[in-house]
Amino acid sequence: MRIGELAERAGTTTRTLRYYESRGLLPARRAENGYRTYDEGDLRMVRQIRTLQDFGFGLEETRPFVDCLRAGHPAGDSCPASLAVYRRKLDELDALIVQLQGVRAEVGAQLARAELEAAAGVPGGPEPRCELTWEDEE
Repeated sequence: MRIGELAERAGTTTRTLRYYESRGLLPARRAENGYRTYDEGDLRMVRQIRTLQDFGFGLEETRPFVDCLRAGHPAGDSCPASLAVYRRKLDELDALIVQLQGVRAEVGAQLARAELEAAAGVPGGPEPRCELTWEDEE
């Protein structure tokens, strides 16, 4: 298949495919007429890259998965290097979750403090105002 068909089937653009090619993630095979040619294996590679990127993996993090597919494995995540990338990503996600839980706790504490102050009528702040007004119609 040619680059346009691959892009359409993979749900991406030809520009993206050329970029993958320039990064060595997609083979640069050419027909006698000079057009790029791709096969079903290339489609699997592009889909693997896109799925991993959707999950937050950087482009270079996808390389072991592509290499695994190129080596003839049925899935890009069946090689030790791919599993190592998964483990690193899980560690990274766990650290982010801990960080976000800390931020959430701080925001929750600030909200609780602000609600207590508002309920106690702490002076010095602007008076609350209602944006809605009801007027008698006569």
